[in-house]
Amino acid sequence: MSTGWAGFLFVVTLVAALCLVYRPVGDYLAHVYTTPNDTRVERALYRVVGVDPRAEQRWGAYLRSVLAFSVVGILFLYGFLRLQHHLLLSLGMPAMEQSQAFNTAISFVTNTNWQSYSGESTVGHLVQMAGLAVQNFVSAAVGMAVAVALVRGFARSSPGPKEVRKSSSFAPSEASQDGIASLGNFWVDVTRGTLRVLLPVSFVFAIVLVAGGAIQNLHGNRTFSTVVGGEQTITGGPVASQEVIKELGTNGGGFYNANSAHPFENPTAWTNWIEIFLMLFIPFCMPRMFGKMVGNTRQGLAIVAVMATLAIASLAVNVGFQLAHHGTVPEAVTAATEGTESRFGVPQSATFATVTTLTSTGAVNSFHDSYTSISGGTLILNMALGEIAPGGVGSGLYGMLILAIVAVFVAGLMIGRTPEYLQKKIGTREIKFASLYLLATPTLVLVGTALAMGLPGERASMLNSGPHGLSEVLYAFTSAANNNGSAFAGISVNTTWYNTALGLAMLFGRFLPIVLVLGLAGSLAAQRPVPVSAGTLPTHRPQFVGMLTGVAVILVALTYFPALALGPLAEGIH
Repeated sequence: MSTGWAGFLFVVTLVAALCLVYRPVGDYLAHVYTTPNDTRVERALYRVVGVDPRAEQRWGAYLRSVLAFSVVGILFLYGFLRLQHHLLLSLGMPAMEQSQAFNTAISFVTNTNWQSYSGESTVGHLVQMAGLAVQNFVSAAVGMAVAVALVRGFARSSPGPKEVRKSSSFAPSEASQDGIASLGNFWVDVTRGTLRVLLPVSFVFAIVLVAGGAIQNLHGNRTFSTVVGGEQTITGGPVASQEVIKELGTNGGGFYNANSAHPFENPTAWTNWIEIFLMLFIPFCMPRMFGKMVGNTRQGLAIVAVMATLAIASLAVNVGFQLAHHGTVPEAVTAATEGTESRFGVPQSATFATVTTLTSTGAVNSFHDSYTSISGGTLILNMALGEIAPGGVGSGLYGMLILAIVAVFVAGLMIGRTPEYLQKKIGTREIKFASLYLLATPTLVLVGTALAMGLPGERASMLNSGPHGLSEVLYAFTSAANNNGSAFAGISVNTTWYNTALGLAMLFGRFLPIVLVLGLAGSLAAQRPVPVSAGTLPTHRPQFVGMLTGVAVILVALTYFPALALGPLAEGIH
């Protein structure tokens, strides 16, 4: 079978698997976040931390909970990294340098998992398990919780004061006592996302990866003799258990520096398929959850159709240019194979690269810096879109819903009607939240890139000059601000300036959009439903799917076009 056909079947089986799980998993996610019943373990946790699971939060309280939880996580992980040489299972690793510890703590708490270090030679097993892996779970659960809060903003409405006094059937889970609709309880949402979704799936698939050859132990450094008579030191560790949540939670941080190209993390072609599936598993099913929670599953189908359209287009461009690249060596071997893992080949490597940049995962099984100029530019564009096809767990859904709001606003301007989405008016307040959301990340990316290119010390960190050097810097800030975590390489980022600048990009790139999303959710929840009329734009039909796809490409992609033209596009022309 040819390489192209093998890659085609690889993708087709992925699509088929995602279609099979879309409905049951989406329905289960909706049940997790809407059922009034708590498990015994959850009730015990609520008592320990002093949380009332029936207490609802308005958007300000929900936001404060998100920020407080994340700040504590950053401080805890920073202390863990700075004190690891005093801890058990440190494997003799020294304390992590201050700026690098700052960068790493923010990286894992923001679900970015950018690594300016080699995992096997920098952090011990306890830090890997109790520090980094824990954040892989809870940072993913935070993203899911924020998405659910936005969905509740659409699904719930604020009754008038008279309705609250007259009706005793309006449950506390739907509105607070003053008549203002709430967004749920952050502590309940993050607990359920962790215990009911992420942990069970991670447990099952960790066993699958161990069966496939991934390692799971507490071994330290071991020295082996090579076939040529030399010696090589290899670090063991709890790899399989962290590999699953790395992909499932769209985290991306590798136990080893080689990430998913390392045979201990990703042993075979079929485990490579499993890891790609895990990246797509939850983000592609969350639109079904959205449709169930708003009472119209066709709305979820429209959202997932846009995600699939963008993903297939990106995959076709990336794989196509890797297989059809011109040049003496690529033509001789029928593909641009530089930087790819020979166990997987070009189609599987390019598929992994496309998925990891579309889902905010950041895991890699090939060297993105070695991709062709157009393929590399496609990877940057995937992240620049806000990773909405399907995006990270939670962040992909709320990013796409922001674009849906902008799409109906544009449609409303065209026909001279107040725009509505899911029976909620999109007024001045809502469009301000959406517009600021869309401006926040590009500002961080482009300002950060400009500073790095303008400062002589930071230019000295570039191992390449010209358009490719710009692409490396642009990739780094796009990856950090969009909470992806993958790297173009070819740039020395373990410096005080880069650790600080990229750390701030990750911090603001995560929490500034969350502030705006929750503010928007609160504004929507405070509204009363608008009756559907003849002038209401249908948002479940192909027409809207095409409009939303166009808004995503035109509004977001063109923001980055000048930078892409100076980087990967210029390199391709040259």
